[in-house]
Amino acid sequence: MSEQAGNDNGASPFLYVVVCAAGVAEDVGRLIHAARERGWEVGVLATPVAMGGFFDVAAVEARTGRPVRSAWRTPGDPRPFPAPDAVVVAPATFNTINKWAAGLADTLAVATLCEASGLGVPVAVLPCVADALASHPAYGQSLARLRGMGVRFGDPYTGDAGEDGDRPEFGWERALDLLERR
Repeated sequence: MSEQAGNDNGASPFLYVVVCAAGVAEDVGRLIHAARERGWEVGVLATPVAMGGFFDVAAVEARTGRPVRSAWRTPGDPRPFPAPDAVVVAPATFNTINKWAAGLADTLAVATLCEASGLGVPVAVLPCVADALASHPAYGQSLARLRGMGVRFGDPYTGDAGEDGDRPEFGWERALDLLERR
């Protein structure tokens, strides 16, 4: 059974997609499309750096019908998204994973991840981290801490070209599969 069934108000389940600053972020529309095909409504949050040209913000807003969020709302402003039924972080960078694991909620994206973890909201992560950064001891410790919190991880993606010179596909739909696993 999918965890999407947790929505009690009769509306479609709501998925937060957190986008970090990695080159593959330009294809986040593929994840949004796949999520909508599976019955999710989607709201996108992005790290401040990701907002600086890593993906087409206007295209994502058109696809979701909602603004891409990167900054906190001011007191009294309405919440632009309903509470999440699940969260996907894709692509998830070294910086975001380490800050999240340490509880350093200095951006809306990381603060949202910290809150989701505290509320028991299912979270799936598709890491996009170069091998040199992935070998840093803090990264392994962060993965272990987040796994201990129930966060589900897809296979790491480095973006390195294979022997044929082509880069492998980033497994956008894998994040949704991770959410549906019980």
